[in-house]
Amino acid sequence: MTDTPSRPARPPAPRLSLATKLAFGAGDAGAGITATLYVFSFLVFLTDVAGLQPGLASSVLAIGKIWDAFNDPLVGILSDRTRSKWGRRHAWMICAAVPFGLLFFLHWIVPPFLGETQIGLFWYYVAVSIAFNTAFTAVNLPYTALSPQMTQDYDERTSLTGFRFAFSIGGSLAALAFGFVLSQQGLEPTLQYALLGGVSAIVSILSVFWCVAGTTDPTAGDRPIEEEPAPKRSSWWQELRLVFANVPFRYVIGIYLCSWFAFQLTATTIPYFATYYMGLDSYFAVALIVQGSAMLALFAWAKLGETIGRRGVYFLGTGLWTIAQAGLFAISSDSVGLMYGLCALAGIGIATAYLVPWSMIVDVTDLDELKTGERREGTFYSLMVLLQKLGLAFGLAMVGQALERFGFDNTLPTQSDSVLFVLRVLVAPFPASILAIGLVLAYFYPLTKSVHAQILLELNERKEAGDRS
Repeated sequence: MTDTPSRPARPPAPRLSLATKLAFGAGDAGAGITATLYVFSFLVFLTDVAGLQPGLASSVLAIGKIWDAFNDPLVGILSDRTRSKWGRRHAWMICAAVPFGLLFFLHWIVPPFLGETQIGLFWYYVAVSIAFNTAFTAVNLPYTALSPQMTQDYDERTSLTGFRFAFSIGGSLAALAFGFVLSQQGLEPTLQYALLGGVSAIVSILSVFWCVAGTTDPTAGDRPIEEEPAPKRSSWWQELRLVFANVPFRYVIGIYLCSWFAFQLTATTIPYFATYYMGLDSYFAVALIVQGSAMLALFAWAKLGETIGRRGVYFLGTGLWTIAQAGLFAISSDSVGLMYGLCALAGIGIATAYLVPWSMIVDVTDLDELKTGERREGTFYSLMVLLQKLGLAFGLAMVGQALERFGFDNTLPTQSDSVLFVLRVLVAPFPASILAIGLVLAYFYPLTKSVHAQILLELNERKEAGDRS
């Protein structure tokens, strides 16, 4: 379906410079690096390097993500209310950048003072994970809320989202490539992961400072709250109710949850699937193919979206992705070439999960402003990420518990048939069924390009009327 506006929404908006788009995109490189390694590598690191049992290891990730989910609304609302000479969003990014990188590095250390005690290791990684996820939220959530403040143009927002996820996927590709190189050097696994975590942490910190230096926070220069009180706003509970009353937002949440739950469930299982079922020495090559094909497809999908709309892009991409997921279940353990091909096809579809929901959410904030007269980017973004992280926590716990339930043994080079079967189910048909639900939700999503154009027109008319009064 092609969504074409019937009349101009507003006077042409000034185009953002390439340097600004690059700096904005760089802000998500650290998130892409850390999130990718966290999803692809942390569970297998805990079981196969640190030596935790799968149930305990998955609980570490689940606890960290549950905490991460519930600190999102707090940071989102606080960032909306922050007054600083650096701006609402930049202030949070500047203060949290270094803790963000340092705490990520501590994930990849096996502390020698704890020996091999399961409970000691468990609580160490729980503490590090909780602290890191707090710093991650303090950097990434204000960053994502910058996008709707930088431009109101529909296509410019899609372009910004493309740059954002180009850096996100590009950063993840660099981290996975570095991991692959390290895996071929014959290093001890503890040293391999420590190097991977340390270098990734440094790059992540620098990318945040590049974003702050190269973008403009429109709220910069706001007087501190004690000098100029913020306008009176609804209570937190009332704001949450208003956000959930936004019907298109509920559709976006559903689409986002289905896409990312399917992706992260697959990404967590792929290392075990590649090494134990397919018999590969390293899973990094598989992860590189998935992320590499997503990177190549990202700008093509963004361009196509200008013609067929975001829903059309989502239908095409997720359809290809679903086919690939189903194919992974059917292949035999000696079909390595076919597995790589299916992973590449899946990556092409996964690119739409990066692009489409985050492009939709900025339009939802415009509808909310039209209805309520306020902008709540931080609240919308935080709730979206909260629900995504709760879904991820459930998925991570499910993977670890399933492996332990069916007899996974990290001391053995091969696993039982029951473990191999559950790996195939977790990597293929289960995620495919979740994607099918996302397709249904996308079909009924109401904010087409023409509807959004009308929203912007009405907002512009309201602002012009306010300026004349």
